[in-house]
Amino acid sequence: MIEVVIAGAGPNGLMLACELALSGVRPVVLERLTEPTDTQRANGLVGQVIRMLDRRGLYERLTTPGTTPEPAPRFTFGAFPLHLGDLPDNPLYTLLVPQLRIERMLAERAVELGVDIRRGHEVIGLTQGEKSVTVELREQDPIEAEFVVGADGGRSAVRKLAGIDFPGVTTDDSVSRTGHVGVSPDAIGADGGLTVPGFGVIPPYQHLRTEQGLIAWAPSPDGAHKLTTVEWGQPAEGEASLDELRASARRVLGADIVLSPPTGPGPHLMRRLFGGNTRIAERYRAGRVLLLGDAAHVHSAIGGPGLNLGLQDAVNLGWKLAAEVRGHAAEGLLDTYESERHPAARRVAMHTQAQSLLTRPGGDVTALRELFGELLDQPTTRRHLAGLLSGADITYAMGPATGPLVGHWAPDLPGLRDLTRTARPLLLDPTDTLDPGPWSPHVDTATVPGLDTALLLRPDCYIAWQGTTNDGLHEALATWFRAA
Repeated sequence: MIEVVIAGAGPNGLMLACELALSGVRPVVLERLTEPTDTQRANGLVGQVIRMLDRRGLYERLTTPGTTPEPAPRFTFGAFPLHLGDLPDNPLYTLLVPQLRIERMLAERAVELGVDIRRGHEVIGLTQGEKSVTVELREQDPIEAEFVVGADGGRSAVRKLAGIDFPGVTTDDSVSRTGHVGVSPDAIGADGGLTVPGFGVIPPYQHLRTEQGLIAWAPSPDGAHKLTTVEWGQPAEGEASLDELRASARRVLGADIVLSPPTGPGPHLMRRLFGGNTRIAERYRAGRVLLLGDAAHVHSAIGGPGLNLGLQDAVNLGWKLAAEVRGHAAEGLLDTYESERHPAARRVAMHTQAQSLLTRPGGDVTALRELFGELLDQPTTRRHLAGLLSGADITYAMGPATGPLVGHWAPDLPGLRDLTRTARPLLLDPTDTLDPGPWSPHVDTATVPGLDTALLLRPDCYIAWQGTTNDGLHEALATWFRAA
């Protein structure tokens, strides 16, 4: 019998597969598509997940060997520029890398770890038993697994088959147009901004709101620049086209952008989307079936929080599900996946809905933006938004453990990125005197210079305990891990 079946070979499903494999579980990933998609989606990563990838040794695979993440000096919120360079300990990180490349990297890493990825396998039925789930496949023999995880997107078949409701709201009054376009190199400034005669400069990699709509410009070195517009109350029909995108940009800006077909290697994107959804699964688990990523939550893409949220789900779930499968999970451990990650999804839904409201046209929104702009002059406001957008403001309840760092994600410490690559619990003991006792087989111990307190890190790098003696250490270990 297979230990874990993951439905969906997107970034979230593949990240979960890697996390499970690091913890000694070899999952099988089932993907409906026979070949990897060439449809371009996200342009990069935003938030704490970038540092989490670094702690798994994956950041260098997306960048240049030897590099480490650096906080972003600026970002955007609700089509406002968000200046972060003056913030001490800025928690917001960004990485411009296409989602297709992220998927390829994670697939390569999963295969290295022994994960079985089976393409052309579509899940059409689930039957739960006391100790297993039978997965029915289209034109394939059924397979049996101890657990099934649905990482199969917003229209998740696994979620529907498990009978999990997906409440939320749907809007249908907006139309978003996105396409790869060509522009004159002379129109692109040194900072990547696009100069539009009769309007001014569209800044790169952020939303720009006018009284008529929203526009976003993302330059690319290979010539396949991306342009997006959002309008309200504008009908559209037929195939999305460059002419339609050009006309939409003219309405939003009140000026023409000279656009041509994109250059460089394809595939090239041209799409139109109506409305949007904000939905969160009623529950993340039904028996031996769990949900992950977009199968558990969908929301506006504004601010780029999707991969941060979904990949962090995977890191949270991986070690817990592996412990359950391997038989050394503390009682109720798997239930903490939902209790910890459901609130994180609610926060993303909240801030993407708020940002979407701030970008709408109309005088009342303009008045709201004037007030909000004044608030952004305050460093405390910008620090709050940086924590919200990055997910760094998320804390977890850690049982009886107390201390100012308990429940928070571990700060960057010397050598930590090398110690966390194995996804094992980690006891950082500056005194080299602490004793994990019967939990020793499940916990790595290391000495990190510069610490004035010992820290117990869960595999997802959240701090479960801090102290200077053994006081409370065993209680914390018992909360999260079963003794050997």
